Amino acid sequence: MSKKQGFETRKKDETAVIVGVINQNQRLEQAEEYLEELAFLALTAGALVKKRYLQRLTFPNPRTFIGEGKLQEIADYVVSEDIDMVIFDDELSPSQLRNLENALKCKILDRSNLILDIFASRAKSAQAKFQVELAQAQYLLPRLTRMWTHLSKQKGGIGMKGPGETEIETDRRALRNKITKLKERLSLIDKQAETQRRNRDGRVRVSLVGYTNVGKSTLMNAIAKTEVFAENKLFATLDATVRKVDWPGKTFLLSDTVGFIRKLPHQLVECFKSTLDEIREADILLHVVDISHPNFEDQILVVNETLKEIGAGEKSMVLVFNKIDQLKDPFILEDETLTSKKEYLKKLKKSWMAKQSCPTLFVSATSKLNLEELRITLADLIDGFEKKV
Repeated sequence: MSKKQGFETRKKDETAVIVGVINQNQRLEQAEEYLEELAFLALTAGALVKKRYLQRLTFPNPRTFIGEGKLQEIADYVVSEDIDMVIFDDELSPSQLRNLENALKCKILDRSNLILDIFASRAKSAQAKFQVELAQAQYLLPRLTRMWTHLSKQKGGIGMKGPGETEIETDRRALRNKITKLKERLSLIDKQAETQRRNRDGRVRVSLVGYTNVGKSTLMNAIAKTEVFAENKLFATLDATVRKVDWPGKTFLLSDTVGFIRKLPHQLVECFKSTLDEIREADILLHVVDISHPNFEDQILVVNETLKEIGAGEKSMVLVFNKIDQLKDPFILEDETLTSKKEYLKKLKKSWMAKQSCPTLFVSATSKLNLEELRITLADLIDGFEKKV
């Protein structure tokens, strides 16, 4: 029924198949975890993942990324189940995109395109929208030939938000002009943001960093007693959010920024420069880790590498293991019958995770467990910075 007849028309979820390659340096478990993350990305974008494919290859096929046999297997499934799109866990070259689209006869997305699409749907402020639009335009520029045939078959849907939807934007010169204008707009916004940061009265700045969906926004709400949007989906936060926190005898600025992720498209890192400046210019970083995630160690490495990439790898840091209330498998404990929360925390503090080169805490932002210790640790660090000033 139409809206005129009194009923809302619900948009049908797009169906997807996701594909990954196990390289010679990967374990099967690791590759499966990466594919699980890709499925979560697809869900965040609004796609329903119907099937997953993994293939072990020494090197990806330069023409089609995967082998011919696996390609035919996927093609048969796409036809039999009327699949809307196939999503690959690595960035595909323009020629690979074209060849795969010809072979599979459906929409083809790679990891970068999917992440850009999620950012496009999540951008709220003018700055975030410009940043995402610029990243999309830079991604599309070398792929314009492929986009012509792509757009003639598919209109709208996942991977089709933003640049590339009209004929004029598929013209190379027009797209380059668009990139130039977006850079000029962002440069102006960057200058305004820099002026705002300079006018913050010299207060100590604390920035929350971490992998996406580890609970940074929830922790910010708990510390600052404010309401920042938090959701159990990837990239719930894109814009940098800054709040003044007033504790007894202590005032500081707390910022929450976009979460990091494995293989974050380089276009986004470049375009979100102003947002990431909140991290670069922070005095103290609270590196939030989801301790309940099976591969939190890999996530820590991804965040540390990204911090180095943006020039923030040497900052004073507190490692905050969050979501301790969600630990179901006490793999770090000798006694699985512990019931006391205090005893549980003592065990955590004796584990290998507590033996880091920086202060390490174990909390639950949702349940507000052990936040007092975080407050004391953070207050001591802020005291140290205030004395230096």
